[in-house]
Amino acid sequence: MSVSASPETASPDTASLTGLTDSNDRFPIVVLISGNGSNLQSIIDSRSNSSPKIDIRAVLSNNPTAYGLERASKAGIATAVVNHRDYPDRQSFEAALIAEIDRHQPALVVLAGFMRILTANFVNHYLGRLINIHPSLLPLYPGLNTHQRAIENGDNEAGATVHFVTPEVDGGPIIIQAHVPVQPGDSSAYLASRVLIQEHIIYPKAIRWIAQGRLQIRDNLVLLDGVQSPEQQVNSNEI
Repeated sequence: MSVSASPETASPDTASLTGLTDSNDRFPIVVLISGNGSNLQSIIDSRSNSSPKIDIRAVLSNNPTAYGLERASKAGIATAVVNHRDYPDRQSFEAALIAEIDRHQPALVVLAGFMRILTANFVNHYLGRLINIHPSLLPLYPGLNTHQRAIENGDNEAGATVHFVTPEVDGGPIIIQAHVPVQPGDSSAYLASRVLIQEHIIYPKAIRWIAQGRLQIRDNLVLLDGVQSPEQQVNSNEI
């Protein structure tokens, strides 16, 4: 999903990308959602298949009716609602959201369909510890309607990107991308459904790499085990 912020420039600190586990050798994260939470479900389903194990300490939403909150509750994960409609402005909403996130002391904050514009103040508070998934092959098609734009432009492929969040809209360093062929006669909905399958694979993988301390950023490029690896650019039929 797309995340926007004010255009002040900043880059994650490479030192902050080392996995930090708790005393039980678990990597603590907080997930932010606004809707259905299918990417959240993929993270829930894979959390025990990682070393270290992923500890989802809380799922937070700005939308009290988000189905993702039910997914979390069924999995025994703490939930909370910080409803943006309860606050007079963006700054007070973000202050409340930051307070709720920080209460859980996550090593990583994961945006999984969180459909609120985030300011540079929020992003910089978690710089190097905040990731997002976007349904295009960034830097192509930041923003919305990504699949329709790919079809209309006659692209041969579409896909999804997991990236670190910076104040530049959908412009942070890229962790991993999944490439999905655009088929003749594709509708945006059908293409989106195929891309979503790959999102559910690459997002848990990116979180696992961070938890294992395998990532570093150099010159705005994300390195896996010290190099730009073919594992970071995958085709849907290779996953």
